[in-house]
Amino acid sequence: MLAESRCPACLASVFCRWKRSGRETDVKEPQFPDVKEYQIEPLLQRNIFLGLETTLDLTWKDWVIGREYTKTLVIRNIRNKLQKLHISAPGSKFFSILNPKVVLLSPGTSVSIPITFKPLQKCGYNDCIQFQAIEGSFKVCLHAVLPSHTLKVPESVMLPLCAVEHYTLTSFPLKNISKVHLSFKWDSAAPFQLSPEQGRLKPGQQCVIEVDFQPLEAQVYQQQVHCTYGEDGSKADSCCAVLLQAKYPFLQLRIPNEEEEIIHGDIELDFGSVAVGHSLSKHFEIFNPSPVSVWFSLSQLPGAVAIFGSHFSWDVTSEKIVPGGSIQILVTYSPTEVDIVSVEYLSLNYRGSLSKSHVKLIGKCLGPELCLSSSVVDFGCVEEKRLAVQTVELLNTSPVQATYQWDIDSANSVFRVSPASGTVLPYGQIKVNVSYKPTQPMPHHRRVACLILLREPLFLDLIGTCHPDFQKPVALTLEHLVEYKYKLCCMSNSSDTQLGAPLPTESLTFVINQEGNSATVIPPAPMEKSNEIREGHVDSLFTPSFPFVSTEPSELLFNHKATSFIATSSAVSQCVTFKNHTKEKLSLMWTVIQDSPFCVTPSSFELAPLKSTTALVTYEPRQINALHGGELECFAYCKMPKEDPSSEQVLPCLPCCVTVRVISHSFQPGKEHFTPSYILKPQQVVFPPLSVISYRTVLLQNNSDQPLTFCLKHRTNSDLPRSVHMSPGCGFIQPGQHQILTIGAVPTLYSPTDGFNLPLQLNAAKFTKELTVVSSLKKPCVSFENSNSLHFSATAVGSKSQHTHSIKNLSSVPIKFQWVISERDRNLIWVEPDVGKLHPNESLVQTWTFSPLTEKTYAFKPTLRFQSDDFNKSLLSFKVEGIGAAGTIQAGEELLDMGESLVGSCRSVNIPIVNNCSCPISFHLSVQLEENPPGSEDSSGNLLPPLALHLDRETGTIASHSTVLLGSTLRLGAHGRYLWTISYQITDANAGFYTCPPKKLCEVQVKGVFPALQVVDACSSGSVARLCKQYLWKLFSLDSFNEHLLSTPCPAEITFKVSTKRSLNSLSSIPQVMLDCNFGAAPLQSEPSDFMLMFWNPGSVAVDWTFLFPEDQEMELEDWAVTGQFSSKELQQMKVQDNQLFRVTPRSGTLLPGQKSSVHFCYSHDFIGIDRLPVLFKLSLGREFLLNFQGVTLNRNEPYLHFVSNHHVFTPVAIRDSSPPRQIYELYNGGAVTVHYEVDQAVLSQLQMENYDHPVLSCLSPQGEVLPGNKAMLEWIFSPLEAKMYHIDVPIHILERDSVIINFEGCGMDALSTSANISIEYSDAKTHEHCAQKGPFPGQVALLSTDSVFIGDMPVCTKSSRVLFITSLSYTETVYFVWEIPTQSNQQVVQIHPERGCLGPGECVMCILTFVSDCPTVYQLDLICQITQEAALIHYHKALQCWEEEQKRQQNEFTITDKIPSRTQRILVDEILLAPPARKGAPLRKYKTLPPICGSEPVGNLYDKNKKAQTRLERESAKIWRRPQPPRPALLHLSVTAHTYDIPDFYTHFPDHLHTEYRYLQLTRTKQTLTNSSSTRHLAKLCPSTCGVERDIVVDILTPLYRHSRELLDDSAFAKSLMVLASSPPIYECQTSTSPSSTLPSSPQHSVQSSWTVDGEEAAVCLGKIPQIQATAESKHAPSDLAEAVLLKTLQNLMMEAVTGELSLSAHPR
Repeated sequence: MLAESRCPACLASVFCRWKRSGRETDVKEPQFPDVKEYQIEPLLQRNIFLGLETTLDLTWKDWVIGREYTKTLVIRNIRNKLQKLHISAPGSKFFSILNPKVVLLSPGTSVSIPITFKPLQKCGYNDCIQFQAIEGSFKVCLHAVLPSHTLKVPESVMLPLCAVEHYTLTSFPLKNISKVHLSFKWDSAAPFQLSPEQGRLKPGQQCVIEVDFQPLEAQVYQQQVHCTYGEDGSKADSCCAVLLQAKYPFLQLRIPNEEEEIIHGDIELDFGSVAVGHSLSKHFEIFNPSPVSVWFSLSQLPGAVAIFGSHFSWDVTSEKIVPGGSIQILVTYSPTEVDIVSVEYLSLNYRGSLSKSHVKLIGKCLGPELCLSSSVVDFGCVEEKRLAVQTVELLNTSPVQATYQWDIDSANSVFRVSPASGTVLPYGQIKVNVSYKPTQPMPHHRRVACLILLREPLFLDLIGTCHPDFQKPVALTLEHLVEYKYKLCCMSNSSDTQLGAPLPTESLTFVINQEGNSATVIPPAPMEKSNEIREGHVDSLFTPSFPFVSTEPSELLFNHKATSFIATSSAVSQCVTFKNHTKEKLSLMWTVIQDSPFCVTPSSFELAPLKSTTALVTYEPRQINALHGGELECFAYCKMPKEDPSSEQVLPCLPCCVTVRVISHSFQPGKEHFTPSYILKPQQVVFPPLSVISYRTVLLQNNSDQPLTFCLKHRTNSDLPRSVHMSPGCGFIQPGQHQILTIGAVPTLYSPTDGFNLPLQLNAAKFTKELTVVSSLKKPCVSFENSNSLHFSATAVGSKSQHTHSIKNLSSVPIKFQWVISERDRNLIWVEPDVGKLHPNESLVQTWTFSPLTEKTYAFKPTLRFQSDDFNKSLLSFKVEGIGAAGTIQAGEELLDMGESLVGSCRSVNIPIVNNCSCPISFHLSVQLEENPPGSEDSSGNLLPPLALHLDRETGTIASHSTVLLGSTLRLGAHGRYLWTISYQITDANAGFYTCPPKKLCEVQVKGVFPALQVVDACSSGSVARLCKQYLWKLFSLDSFNEHLLSTPCPAEITFKVSTKRSLNSLSSIPQVMLDCNFGAAPLQSEPSDFMLMFWNPGSVAVDWTFLFPEDQEMELEDWAVTGQFSSKELQQMKVQDNQLFRVTPRSGTLLPGQKSSVHFCYSHDFIGIDRLPVLFKLSLGREFLLNFQGVTLNRNEPYLHFVSNHHVFTPVAIRDSSPPRQIYELYNGGAVTVHYEVDQAVLSQLQMENYDHPVLSCLSPQGEVLPGNKAMLEWIFSPLEAKMYHIDVPIHILERDSVIINFEGCGMDALSTSANISIEYSDAKTHEHCAQKGPFPGQVALLSTDSVFIGDMPVCTKSSRVLFITSLSYTETVYFVWEIPTQSNQQVVQIHPERGCLGPGECVMCILTFVSDCPTVYQLDLICQITQEAALIHYHKALQCWEEEQKRQQNEFTITDKIPSRTQRILVDEILLAPPARKGAPLRKYKTLPPICGSEPVGNLYDKNKKAQTRLERESAKIWRRPQPPRPALLHLSVTAHTYDIPDFYTHFPDHLHTEYRYLQLTRTKQTLTNSSSTRHLAKLCPSTCGVERDIVVDILTPLYRHSRELLDDSAFAKSLMVLASSPPIYECQTSTSPSSTLPSSPQHSVQSSWTVDGEEAAVCLGKIPQIQATAESKHAPSDLAEAVLLKTLQNLMMEAVTGELSLSAHPR
């Protein structure tokens, strides 16, 4: 936008809606059409006035006070004549001109006028110069404007979404587009901040303003940032709209490739078991579903972490995630401590988060698992200096490579193990060769340890006996080893050290697996104590055998500075002290190894019981500047006494092996020792903080090609804690070999927490390596993560509520925990799990359950008891509170009425359940059927379907003071009323047991209904437009149609909503019900037969209906099933379908309850013949039946009578009627020619002869003709002789057609017993039942108030009137109506007034129908009202006028010179063209035959010929101008039904109607004049009445008086005048008559009463008793027919005023 310092009104900013942009910043820069660059002079716009071209405005800008500025005004004459201008100088002194006052301009010339501007002060200047010409004047305006400050600022700055507590930076340009310097200053408020906030810009200079946005809440921020600018920054103001929306950030943790996606909460990344020294990586995903970018960080939750670092690592600690983006975090697990479960937690942190998310990392370190195939190797007896070898397998059962070493110096021992060290692959095994080569005749036993890296050692017992050649002693066996171990166990538990004491054999348990001389020993339970600490903290790992002989020291270091030694010439010696701890005399024998630099003297000696002695170990190297080391082996044993003195053999005693480790070097003084090359791993050793001994192993690998010696530095060895030991303390490692160091420790409370160092001296020199050891004792610690208390809200008595609470192990060792709850509280509160194990740094979520028994407040104090493997149990208190409350639930209503539901359908309903209590309630619902309709059970009594009411869930929990909607499904199986009772029980939310007996919740009732559909109206158009409604009802069998629609469907019909695929050719697949739908007959190429049926849903459920044509029903066959041959029926059906002769629109639909819909049926008369098509009509979950569509198409010269049925039923007639009524049978001519018919009288004569020559059935019109498209009325008289049913087949002969036999049926009835049953209602013309129109059809322009008038039963010579209305449905057009009054029995019995008229838009007119009959007849009349629109008539008359004018012009005008008529002249046609000839031969098929192989014309030629013929036909038809035809009116049918009786018969059958009918005197008089002598009845002469013309005049005069009657009755003067008129002589007198009074038979006196119907409902108005008219000369009263006419007119006026709204019939009378 542009900001200029002009006025405040110019500073309004333009608001721009914020729009998300793909860029970080979207700055909208508007166009600047009014601002120009000031360095360039703008072009002046030229204007033309009075033939002069010039500019009308001169402006001075960028001026300085006191200077002069000149501009030139150019004026050019563009006319072709001379012009003279008078110039008026500017009025002010600031503008001046130098030119003369008058200027002459020749054509095409111009003049330049210099204008000088000299400002004197800083303000704006305005002036003008006036130019006067002969034709007029004009002026040029002069302006001088002040220099302005203009700043280019964007209208708005749109920023992307920003997360809460994050920030967004963006920038926009700020430019000074004025010619002067300006200063600016921004005024902004939080959370926006602009930088720089102020500054100064030179002309044309631009700077970048940076916007910093830091939202604190999630909302849309919209702020106007104001900028003041000018010379000092405060003169003008501008604003910029900064729009931004803040959202709360949200990050989602997900684990890829998992089925269930975790949307909220924490995730767990389980690494499983990982081998020590290996690493396993897994990743999880952080997804940003929010629309803002989020910065996050991953940090480790504080807890018990390993001292030397975490075992888990991750590659991303902080990152930014864009909206919709994700990032994968790679986590690596690298365990170092075997059998330790590592647990750590990562916290996902980001600013603005509403909740915290954590990632649990868990993994277990897996170490090697080695085992020996045998724990004992027995070599048996071996001769001296002979070699015995056996094999032992070392197996690795873990996926971790194992590193092992046998703790034996094979070079200095009688036993040798090979290989002495190495590795075992995962799940692998190696063979270990063990050899025995004794040097002294004695028994040998040594327990060798197999040291395993990161595992405790395995032990292998080696036993063997050496004997000389001449003597073979008793060999050591496995039994001796077991006995020896048992003795050691016993000696460790007592002070008895008698090795020779006997051992009970029953105490030995061992299993010998005979594989050579090996066995597996299973010692008894007390032998487990043999591995316990004997003195101090030294155990069997450091002394493999029981120390009944001990050595001091066990390790000798030669030539080390800290070692005292006795020096000889070249040898160095040290003393070793042996002590006997037993009460037996021991013999000690050293193993002598040749060529060893170490020797022991003496090599053998005896040691008295409980005594000690000294041996001398001498180091005498044979090579200088070398390293030496080894292990000296000594066996101590005692000789057992002889069991048999005569025997020379001595029982063997298991010897004890004692070893002394020695290392030394022979480096000369000043000689540098070997530089060690080694690997020590791990360099840190951590012991669990338990007060029990534990072991850790360290690998010392010699990577040099020189030997390596090691030992603990003796100067600091005294500083080591006594609880820490290392074995071996010194050693000698060959090149490429390794030594496994075992460190044992018992942590104490006083040990340093950061550990201490074990210094290892390498190669007896200054090379030292420190090993860090951490052995500190800590007490276990457990904490509650949230608080040390828990509160339960109100809980229903007997139910349960649950809460979660977490505990965490803050120790670095696993702990075991257990909750202790008092015995009386265990049934009220409990926790799961209540006991378990927690790994270091692991948290456990526990579920607390509270189940109150009474209504009160509870307080509990459970205790958490926990301990590690060595410490005593610790206690931690906890507090739990809860409230017990009573709870009940109820339904929204006690009786839930679900209304009506469709049988067979699924309906979802919601049952409201309310909890008004203060506690949540868990419930279980049950449904019990109380009432079911008949037919809903099968033969076994089971309900169909079993679950008519199915609850979506039977259990649930409702929160306090809330309502839930319980979903349920209704699926009813029968028609009728269902009633269920729903009961509930309060249950436990978790266990599901019931806490109370069932209680009634509510009752549910529903009524099962079937889909109901009914045809309530029908109409026709096209070729069948003139058919009456009764005839249409018969054509489409609508009575049967409605009957089947409202009947109960079978189970197969309600199974499916839609009809299944079927073949209509199979009898088994055809529905049980089939109805005929006859579309009538019409000539070829006539208008289609159109029928409209009005469907109505009378039920209370929606109905889905559909018409399925054969193509919708037939299943598609496989290619192999298609034979290619079609039957004639199939070909006929294919012709009908392909040409769409039958059409139904729409084919399907849905009707809501009470809704109506019209369906259009159409049959096209395109092919001669009878067309049939089976169509399936289906109601969803309702009735299904087959409709046989049938239509007839005739040749135009073919006579044809259309019969709907070959059966006709006459109205029942009483056997004693003197004058049976005439009855009608109709013949309909559907063709285009007149049809002649004749009824066969022979059959009727035969019937008469069979009935005693009584004419039971006679035809009054036995022959005649039927006009095209019309009906002929055959009059019949059915006169039964007996009370029985008559049947007769009567042939009707049709000229040039076959005869048709019609079966007539009549019923003779006894008038005395069943007189009420002979009413017209018994006849088959039940028009009053189905002819009540429910509403207009689509496209209908007018509507009758009723489609049928039912006169009923009445005597002859009486009159009945009905009122009906015609209403125009158009609100824009005027329509005309004309009534067609039919005749029956050659007389017109019905009159309608008015017979014709006009209806304006939306108007209504009342018509009076009068019915009078003079002979007994059953009347079924069809009155037609023709409705024509005025617009169509106007268009027709205009077109007809044009056509007639053209016809007259062509007749009267001609041109003599024309030899050929003009091609533009149109041919007038004044007759109706005949239809094209009928199509003969076979009907068209769907599949056409192939063209002939040869002799055919090219396809292109045929196409050209057809195209030319079509073009020629169109051109010729365009020349023909046919005479316009009048518009075809719309037809409204009115059915009139009546049954007239002879007067005696009427009062015989209807004696109750004596006072309801009266004789129509005018008709009676007319009939009297026409009566001949042969009449069977004699009527009395009637009184002459007023003639028709005179009566109409009187009626028309009297009836309008009613319109003012209401005012006249209120006038007192008018009331008085009536009294005067009553006493005065009558003005009008009827004519006198000498005839006696006319009376009705059997009725000396009766009332005259008129009856009529308004809108189809009868109403009777009693006129009171009127005395018999005495036709004398003294009569002073008006005639009765005149009074009747006046009264009838009055009542008609009342009805019309009520319809038009002028009169309110319900108004309160005054």
